Amino acid sequence: MTRHQGNNNDKKKGTSSRQGGTKKPSTSRGNAPIRKKASTKTKPVAKPDVKAEVKPEKKPNQAPKTPKKADELRLNKYIANSGVCSRRDADIYIQSGNVKVNGVVITEMGHRVKLTDEVVFDGAKLNPEKKEYILLNKPKNFSTAGDDDIYSPSVLDLVRTATKAKIQPVGRMDKTTTGLLLFTNDTDIIRKYTEPNQKTSKLYQVTLDKNLRFEDMEKITSGLTIDTHRVYVEEVNYIDDQPKSEIGIKMKTANIKVIRKIFEHLSYNVIKLDRVTFAGLTKKNLPRGNYRFLTEQEIINIKNI
Repeated sequence: MTRHQGNNNDKKKGTSSRQGGTKKPSTSRGNAPIRKKASTKTKPVAKPDVKAEVKPEKKPNQAPKTPKKADELRLNKYIANSGVCSRRDADIYIQSGNVKVNGVVITEMGHRVKLTDEVVFDGAKLNPEKKEYILLNKPKNFSTAGDDDIYSPSVLDLVRTATKAKIQPVGRMDKTTTGLLLFTNDTDIIRKYTEPNQKTSKLYQVTLDKNLRFEDMEKITSGLTIDTHRVYVEEVNYIDDQPKSEIGIKMKTANIKVIRKIFEHLSYNVIKLDRVTFAGLTKKNLPRGNYRFLTEQEIINIKNI
């Protein structure tokens, strides 16, 4: 089959208006340009990032958070800082109605108080200051508070930067005595370790101006009467691998002056006096002039001795 091809004359006849022809749209594809049908498909629209646009909804009737004030703290923390119990136990006491603030019973959890408020816990007024316990290896030429020599540097100068709490030394040490000295703002501990009838032992290393005679050591062991008072020691020994002038003496007394009087009573002069242990605490890893905070276990130990 041959494909019909029209010549130029045929095209002119079919399109000329003079010959009375009418212009009809051509139904054959021929060489006419092919028009593309409009696509019925729509382009995919980019979906918005839902996660990015989602904003947290504010819960209805949600009260705005009140800003914390620098001079306020939660009531359970106030109680815990006083040392009577933990914060968790304090919550139990608060819920049970055993805590008063300025005379008013408080059972609300999260209640905030000021340091100037009066808080009564189970009938006892509390001190909100957190309890601190600091152990110092005291050097020479520093006196404890209340010492007669007011011109000597104070031991408080050595621990002043450790805490803002109002701590004080437990007991007295003259400026020539060295060794362990405990500081705290826990009045119960201060009272416990300064009362006359002590239950805890302290170990001292004493350096004498001459060798201690064995018979004098036996006198000390047996007990001496000094200023009409009978003085007993737990132990007294020569220190191993040291001259006989280096003595270890163990006592429960809180008065360091008693140790000096023991040797002076037997005509010895004390050149050095160093407290090596105190209430189970030692000088291990604590150089002279340095201090450290007690561990939680050490705090428990000194309270339970």
